[in-house]
Amino acid sequence: MQETGSLQAIQPYINTRENLPSYLCFIVVSGTGSLLYEGKPYSLQSGDVVFIDCQKKYAHSTSDNLWSLQWCHFYGFSLHAIYEKYQERGGQPVFHPKDVAPIRKLMEKLYELADSSDYIKDMKINRELSALLTFLMAESWNPEMGSLYRKHAKLDNVKCYIDKHYADKITLDKLSDIFYIDKFYMSKKFKDIYGVTIISYLEEKRITKAKSLLRFTDMTIEEISIAVGINSASYFSRVFKRAEGIGPGKYRKLW
Repeated sequence: MQETGSLQAIQPYINTRENLPSYLCFIVVSGTGSLLYEGKPYSLQSGDVVFIDCQKKYAHSTSDNLWSLQWCHFYGFSLHAIYEKYQERGGQPVFHPKDVAPIRKLMEKLYELADSSDYIKDMKINRELSALLTFLMAESWNPEMGSLYRKHAKLDNVKCYIDKHYADKITLDKLSDIFYIDKFYMSKKFKDIYGVTIISYLEEKRITKAKSLLRFTDMTIEEISIAVGINSASYFSRVFKRAEGIGPGKYRKLW
């Protein structure tokens, strides 16, 4: 958690930011206002919840009906992927839950923890942020709005295929033929969604399996190389060392 608090506007204002490594969630407790996010305006009223990526340009402001807010800025290594999944499921920058009480209680708990001297408050804050994200994700599902989810469904199938068939000979052309997707489009979208190229993901799956075989079996390095879909033991050793910083033989001895 980066910041949390509550706000009661005492006069109209506008707050504008962008390129901020943070995610913002706030609740309109009372009053009205507006949000401008990625060039699109949203009217806000009591009970509305906002969840946005602060790397994108945004501005929020109260109307003459001065609002009060509860808010929280937070960040983490996996949040970009979480927010993408939120959007894929149809999650919007602004939504109006049927019951706002649970998220208000979460915000209050976060504020109490941030202000406490509890020696494990960081772990407790992490727990409450996970509960907050769970609430946001539960509210995000909207099949009518989830165009990104439908658009990326085939890419999920590509990933599942690699998970299951990593030991086979896999090429972009083969995946393109199986899933009827242009290989250049497939490569770009896979990287956009999962943050790695298809080839890097395949290599990661193979190395992960190889590590398990090195630790828990007596298979030779040559046998393991073949078992994970790399027919050259010397090439396997180079790939393994590039990924892990040490060769497979040394890795086995360390474990």
